[in-house]
Amino acid sequence: MNEKRNNIPQELIESYTRKILKALEKAGAKCLDKKELEAKCKINKGSPAAYNAALKELIRIGDVCIRKKGLALSRIFGYYPAEVVRLSGTFGFVRPEFDDSDDVFIPGKFLLGAMPGDRVLYREIPSRSGKPEGEVVDIIEEADSRITGKIVCEDGILCLLPDTMSRTPIRINRRQSVDYNEGDKVLAEICIRGKRHSEHMAKVVFSFGSAQAAHSCAKAMIALHGVTEEFSFEALAEAQNVPSEISVTEKELSNRIDLRPMPIFTIDSAYSKDLDDAVSIEKTEKGYRLGVHIADVSHYVRPKSPLDMDAIDRGTSVYYADKVIPMLPPELSNGICSLNPQEDRFAFSALMELDEFGELVSYDFKKTIIRSRVKGVYKEVNKILAGEADDFLKLKYSEVSHMIPIMNELCDIRIRERERRGAPEIETTESELVLNEQGTCVDVNPRSRGKSECIIEEMMLLANEASAKFAADKGLPFVYRIHEKPSMEKIENLEHVLVRLGISVPDFSNVKPVHLAQILKNAKDTPAYPVINIMVLRSMAKAQYDTEPIGHFGLALKDYAHFTSPIRRYPDLAIHRIMSYWCECKNAEKVSKRYKAFVTEAAKSSSDAEVRAIMLERDCEDCYKAEYMQQHLGEDFEGIVSGISDFGFYVQLPNSIEGMVHVRTLPEDGEWYNDENISFKEVVGDREFRLGSTVKVRCVKTDVNSGNIDFELGE
Repeated sequence: MNEKRNNIPQELIESYTRKILKALEKAGAKCLDKKELEAKCKINKGSPAAYNAALKELIRIGDVCIRKKGLALSRIFGYYPAEVVRLSGTFGFVRPEFDDSDDVFIPGKFLLGAMPGDRVLYREIPSRSGKPEGEVVDIIEEADSRITGKIVCEDGILCLLPDTMSRTPIRINRRQSVDYNEGDKVLAEICIRGKRHSEHMAKVVFSFGSAQAAHSCAKAMIALHGVTEEFSFEALAEAQNVPSEISVTEKELSNRIDLRPMPIFTIDSAYSKDLDDAVSIEKTEKGYRLGVHIADVSHYVRPKSPLDMDAIDRGTSVYYADKVIPMLPPELSNGICSLNPQEDRFAFSALMELDEFGELVSYDFKKTIIRSRVKGVYKEVNKILAGEADDFLKLKYSEVSHMIPIMNELCDIRIRERERRGAPEIETTESELVLNEQGTCVDVNPRSRGKSECIIEEMMLLANEASAKFAADKGLPFVYRIHEKPSMEKIENLEHVLVRLGISVPDFSNVKPVHLAQILKNAKDTPAYPVINIMVLRSMAKAQYDTEPIGHFGLALKDYAHFTSPIRRYPDLAIHRIMSYWCECKNAEKVSKRYKAFVTEAAKSSSDAEVRAIMLERDCEDCYKAEYMQQHLGEDFEGIVSGISDFGFYVQLPNSIEGMVHVRTLPEDGEWYNDENISFKEVVGDREFRLGSTVKVRCVKTDVNSGNIDFELGE
């Protein structure tokens, strides 16, 4: 039976598709009007619907464009389909669909009012920066246009000032809108489009409260990114039907190893409720026997179930300020899946043997039953390692305290092994936001990281590496965690900056992890080290998920996957499901037949979800930091120059907060310019603000709504 579109035979549509393309190819740059094209395609009385369907689809996918004089092939005029991926107040970016080209910069006046998610035709125009630049020539498919913004008063009329898209307020359709007030942070939809962003009209669909309250801005961003805090009714019902305690039946005991007699425990932050990893360790004659025991989430979240559908849609838990939007309902994430102390739990255990040098000798993965002895806390374990444990801690950790020195010993060996592999030790500073009872940010601190955090990280890295090796050994379809080499463009930019800063540069003809490790080592004792650290990080590619095991550049590992956090990351849950089926059937062909298509979907959706979560968490954090700095307007601080732009330079404070010193605030007796993104200098004179330089600044302006902080030079 032939496929049909609205009862039109598919082969007839395909026939007209070929005729249309052939006629327009022959016409070249000479456009054909509607009647000319119909004549050349010889439409019969019984088939105009097939012709119209073929033409409509060709226009939709961007192969055919509509010009003033008629229809033509888009590529004849250098028009190509792309998706609008980002907007700011004065420009945007489109992502070409025809290859893996870089995103193309589009000046605001050339956007035709296009919105994120729109599919457009664009053409390239002469670039002012050397990077791809273009112009939107047509919008071929409009997306649902949701935006956030602030309600402002213009000439006595309340309007919407979008956070992106336009620097000028746009009109609001009051009849279609919910209630709102001046100064509110709102979520809106574009209901009428113009040819420019400023000509659009919006309707307000939700008001979150004051735009100068970080929690209001965070809620708006969550809604804009499509992250829902509520689970579907079906998923909640399924979660509520999951027993709150495991039932250890004879069947389960026959399929699992009973590790409840073994001393196993978790180590996490004091506030964590979703405990998805626990550890055990012992010394052997040849090295170490390490167990990394992970919550068996796949036992409860079955393929294509409502819980699974919600989980793959979310992709990851989202953490911001003191809140979390979990990937799984609390009944699972904080309940039956969480490895709570003194409670029997189903686990999926990575059982590894390591030699005296910390190298993996063997590994196996088994379904298990465990009973964590204690909920370890990073700060408490750090005290034990430092010999500062009081009687309370000694008693609390009495069943597992013998393992802590062994874990510490193995961690040191693994850190040395990482250095031997040449993995760059990039230091990242996470922020700890302190909120009061009203949800207002009252302090920002760099998050401290002690030895126990390093221990758990190394144990998890081993389990992740072993899981990828396991999949490769068995020939299983899999979701790998990959990290590609940096692009040559980024490496060349990094090399240029390093030379200017006087940092020794290795031979980059074939860039390897050890090269970046050497750069960091060379810069370690220089004032520019904090900035070099950031720049090396920015030079790297973005880690993502893939079905091919191309390795992890940043870790200098050939095999790597994410196995250890199935409560909060979907790719971990995905590979648990695959590995579980292997443990059940021991047949790679069966596993491939069931999961080959699934891993492609899981890798793509998980990568997209991760990017969304990172952007959301970063944007929310910026709003909270701006809220905190509102309380310190007029105060002086000391920081380092962390970035250079054409508009000024950025200064990062010791507590991780970053603000901008705008060029317009610099001394008026000098003319200032951006010197290749390395320093901000006077045209004449010896004053300059160089990457890594220490500088005193004063906080003069904050905008919680945008997350922006403005500094001026201090005294």
